[in-house]
Amino acid sequence: MAVPPAVAAGELPTVVAVTAGLGLVVALAGIWVMGRLRTKSIGVMLAVVVVVAVAATLAGVVAIIMKMIIEGPIKDFVLSVVAVGGLVGLGVAFVLSKRVVGESRRLVAAVRHLPFAAPQGLPAELQTIANTLEEAYAREQALEGARRELVAWVSHDLRTPLAGMRAMAEALEDGVVTDPETVARYHRQIKLEVERLSGMVDDLFELSRIHAGALRLSRARIGLADLVADTLAGAEPLARAKGVMLTAEASDAVPVEADAGALGRALGNLVVNAIRHTPSDRTVVLRAGVDDGKACLSVTDCCGGIPEEDLPRVFEVAFRGETARTPTADGGAGLGLAIAQGIVEAHEGEIAVVNDGPGCRFEIRLPLSGSGALLE
Repeated sequence: MAVPPAVAAGELPTVVAVTAGLGLVVALAGIWVMGRLRTKSIGVMLAVVVVVAVAATLAGVVAIIMKMIIEGPIKDFVLSVVAVGGLVGLGVAFVLSKRVVGESRRLVAAVRHLPFAAPQGLPAELQTIANTLEEAYAREQALEGARRELVAWVSHDLRTPLAGMRAMAEALEDGVVTDPETVARYHRQIKLEVERLSGMVDDLFELSRIHAGALRLSRARIGLADLVADTLAGAEPLARAKGVMLTAEASDAVPVEADAGALGRALGNLVVNAIRHTPSDRTVVLRAGVDDGKACLSVTDCCGGIPEEDLPRVFEVAFRGETARTPTADGGAGLGLAIAQGIVEAHEGEIAVVNDGPGCRFEIRLPLSGSGALLE
């Protein structure tokens, strides 16, 4: 039995109002239920979403039918179709929720199994989570390996000087060494080892602050030329003792917003590292300027270059390249490059190393201050 067009047109506002009202009621009820079940299985949440969608549609249809806009045998027919459609929708919700729960449990099982490997064939969102977890696990494993290597290295390099100092202290205490020249030499050596151990502890403390995100910077507008000059003055005694020449090329006062002390330490670490690995009578060059819209600091040495396979690992805390982590008599703890990287990254900058001519070039790139205009 067809519905007269005039009746259908006249009842349209009623149909819209009743459907919207019932849909709103069902939606609010669904939101309340979702809030109560927010800690439950994702399958239950999905089932609620489908049930709310189906119920909101069916409620309006059933209400209009019961209002007798549709009458006669066709009313029972339409109600039967609606009921079957609702049951089909609920069935699909059950199947989908069961599938999602099964895939979620597969991901949970993979996470609990170590070493973790991301399962494949998951729904897109779960696959993204699985791949992210796999990457995080790989990073954590790499960091843990670096920590273990660092602890082993620190333990070795602490034990050796401590054993030497204890032996010298016992010799002085027991009167085994009595001649003034030897006593003075032992005192100088003990003092040197204490200073080196103190430097190592300072480096370890700085690294721990960097890794914990506890490095606090007091930024101000500074010029890189001044920073280069201060670094040059501080490294000059070490260079003179090693027989290495230090030169600087910083004609322009490039402005940056930085912590002068922290950035100076990073640059100083690069310079000291360059001096230690540069033969006598060769040159280490510091440069400051602007390159591609960035403030650029570089330190070029004559170390003979770094093997290409080692370049990506130079800034790793526990990396041991050729003599890269061998403490020297001048107090090097071997953590300077890792500290420099942490300080530069805390300034939203970048640090890198490339082989260049007879040695390698370490380069720090930082955002320019303000508009990037050169300081007067």
